[in-house]
Amino acid sequence: MPAELSPKAAEIVAYTRTLLEAGGYNSFSYADIAAQVNISKASIHHHFPSKVDLVREVVARYRAEARTGLSLLERQLDNPLGELTAYADYWSTCIAGGTSSFCIGAMLAAELPTLPAEVAVEVRGHFDDLSGWLTTTMERGSARHQLRLQGTPQVEARMFMASVHGAMLAARGLGDPLAFESLVRVAIHRLASTA
Repeated sequence: MPAELSPKAAEIVAYTRTLLEAGGYNSFSYADIAAQVNISKASIHHHFPSKVDLVREVVARYRAEARTGLSLLERQLDNPLGELTAYADYWSTCIAGGTSSFCIGAMLAAELPTLPAEVAVEVRGHFDDLSGWLTTTMERGSARHQLRLQGTPQVEARMFMASVHGAMLAARGLGDPLAFESLVRVAIHRLASTA
């Protein structure tokens, strides 16, 4: 788990996460953060010497939060189809409610060719974490005859991940937050076993 931050550093991280979600790495500067969190750019540099340090911290925290949430789903539900549905429902609620409209891992993945290496490592790590959890979920679901896999568990996991991220992009592009839920339901229905 990442180290605890001071209240001001935590505020900087929270606002940076919002900026990353909205437009990615290249969409903001320390000046944007300074204006929002009522701090000088020099003071931001005190907490995070460079933008690379700040974004790496945000993504590392995002990864830790996601791993904790996914693990909790598995422990609480112990039902692979239910876990996939709950994961999709989490994003449906966030997107429809406006609390989070896009996975920052997916947003930053679009920028991978231009991201600093330290940030790219965290972004790839997020995809590895999510893909690993989804692969295990697909394996358990197939073994329990809850999920009907047409490819290997790893391929199905990546297909589901791509479906979720694609549904986020479509909802944003269409300007229709409810589009996410209807699109992701198709992906879940495709996996749901009739056996």
